[in-house]
Amino acid sequence: MVVIIAYQLYDVARGEYGMSIPRASFHLGLLGFAQFAPIFLLTPVAGVVVDRFDRRKVAALASAIDVLIALGLGVMTWLNIHSLPGLYCFAVLHGMVRVFLNPSFSAIAPNIVPPQLLPKAIALNSIAGQGATIVGPAAYGFLYAAHHPVPYWTSAVMQTVAAVLVLSIVGMRRLAPDARRSNPVRQIVEGFRFVWTERFLLGCTTLDLFAVLLGGATALMPVFARDILHVGAEGLGQMRAATALGAASVAIWLSIRPLEREVGVKMLLAVAVYGAMTVGFGLSRWFPLSLIFLAGLGAADMISVFIRLSLVQLRTPDEMRGRVSAISGLAISASNELGEMQSGIAASLLGATGAVVFGGTGAIFVTLAWAWLFPEIRRARTFSPRLEQTAHEG
Repeated sequence: MVVIIAYQLYDVARGEYGMSIPRASFHLGLLGFAQFAPIFLLTPVAGVVVDRFDRRKVAALASAIDVLIALGLGVMTWLNIHSLPGLYCFAVLHGMVRVFLNPSFSAIAPNIVPPQLLPKAIALNSIAGQGATIVGPAAYGFLYAAHHPVPYWTSAVMQTVAAVLVLSIVGMRRLAPDARRSNPVRQIVEGFRFVWTERFLLGCTTLDLFAVLLGGATALMPVFARDILHVGAEGLGQMRAATALGAASVAIWLSIRPLEREVGVKMLLAVAVYGAMTVGFGLSRWFPLSLIFLAGLGAADMISVFIRLSLVQLRTPDEMRGRVSAISGLAISASNELGEMQSGIAASLLGATGAVVFGGTGAIFVTLAWAWLFPEIRRARTFSPRLEQTAHEG
């Protein structure tokens, strides 16, 4: 649904509003900001909600609200209401839902999976998510080309299924007895303090934030699909699917042989490769080669995501997982949505190619800087302090 909103907004800006490529690209940046603003404002609240209430119910309620958003977008598209403000409004609502949805889902896994199996569980979960990301954008691109409202109807059905499935989870660990008695403001402060004092976690989170903030090419994919590679909505779906295919392939490998040693150095290398693949995509003018670069980009990003998620879950007490997951989600959203804004502004000044190449190069420089600023990352051997101690004793 996110892919189609971006393409629809760019297509409406170019067609109905008659905007130039730079102006329409700038609106893609504004779309990213519209989705990030509610995430930024509501993240502290979402983290506390996830730690104070049944995480399954929070996730199911957020999914149900997203059903209504998908239906609203479908109706607007079905009635041929070509409105940029309308698309922005739905993007803001979708951002509000995501700020509760993502940390609630992330915090459920450690409640039902033993700690020693959590890295494999995260990899398996990534396979499911990336598999859907492969099928979804590709299928939605063709569905949108056939009949514009259909992708939104499909999203409404999928979100309904998600809400039912998450409510069916059993064996959840009960919340701490004092979870709801604690002062919510104090809980918010505790969450931010925990992330700030865990330098390894802080370094990993901010590395992803700044690297993807600069290197994200996702926001400009509609520009490349429509006006540079000339492959349309179908090609946009394939481009997004290529990124997910690269990520899913690595996730399958990680589910069989999860990373256990030298995780810090491997994450730094993955982010640097991510930047290099971004530069390659920006320079490519041959669609198959562009897909190869996007697959490599997705594979490198998957390694970084796997390490970061494992760190967040294994180094965080259960009573704080909702807040820490929300803060981690804020960094991811800031890198993605603000990265889209940065890309849109850069594209209006440098052109789409210049913006992507500049961003990918910037991601590589950020990686080098973080390797120096956070030596804890370079020195990290395993995900968990307990695991590091066990490895040392062995």
